[in-house]
Amino acid sequence: MTEIDRAVGAVLGSAAGDALGAPLEFGLPGVFRERFPDGVGELCGGGGWDPGEATDDTQMAVLLGESLLERGGLDLPDVFDRFRRWAAADPKDIGLQTEQVLLGGDPWDLAAARHFQVNTHAAGNGSLMRAATSAVYFAARGRTETMDAARRIAALTHGDGAAWEGTAVLHELVRAALLGEDPLAALAEVAPAHRDRWATVLAPGWHPDDATEFNGAVWPCLGSAVWALRTTRSFEEALAAAVDLGGDTDTVAAVTGTLAGAVYGSAAVPARWLPVLHVPLPGFGGRVLRADDLRDLARALATAD
Repeated sequence: MTEIDRAVGAVLGSAAGDALGAPLEFGLPGVFRERFPDGVGELCGGGGWDPGEATDDTQMAVLLGESLLERGGLDLPDVFDRFRRWAAADPKDIGLQTEQVLLGGDPWDLAAARHFQVNTHAAGNGSLMRAATSAVYFAARGRTETMDAARRIAALTHGDGAAWEGTAVLHELVRAALLGEDPLAALAEVAPAHRDRWATVLAPGWHPDDATEFNGAVWPCLGSAVWALRTTRSFEEALAAAVDLGGDTDTVAAVTGTLAGAVYGSAAVPARWLPVLHVPLPGFGGRVLRADDLRDLARALATAD
């Protein structure tokens, strides 16, 4: 399996997890088993989502990835402008905090910080959900650059350093999976104030039941994704375990799909899901990306200079 195949797996897997979990969002634990008692999940739609339709998680990931390619690297004002254009087009789903930051009228370099000053809570998982494309793009650039880039991207919408560090850890987990390195070495690079908490939720013995917050928060979201990957033996099993936790099922499954896709490769994403998988892009001329478009995007990100 090549690095490019794993990169495609990460991007395609994130979108597939997003679309699988979207119709079951805010369900109770066991929601996957209740919907799919035979254990075979489908991109069935429901809850306002068409079958195979990806949510804001993948939509923002695509916009981020396209900015990286078109601007030849990380252009934070451009990323923010794309996010703001998307948010202004009334997408079906957008996190409350993200919406407030993007549409609050503040400039790109102050919006999230000002929101955090007022609200004091900004450690949601919204910067994790969109990380597949940037994690693939920066993987070849080494641990320090990929984690620093992740923090800067997260800070566009999240003013809490916990969200920055979680996004940096996810980037490094993906980089390690793509390159065959030790992902837990990333903990040494986490800011000291956050290191112990991330070490706890990423420890082998941690279970989602140990979480002290709803899995819409950054810590249990990433911890649950790592747990789902550790305790299963295939891409599809990992996503089923993630969705079955209930709660913020689309984002937990998107993050799980990012990691599982990077580990198992693109061929592990069930072929039966691909014909219906699609990513609308509100605010961008009615564009809709399909599975092949996501493959092309991932390849371009993985091979960009």
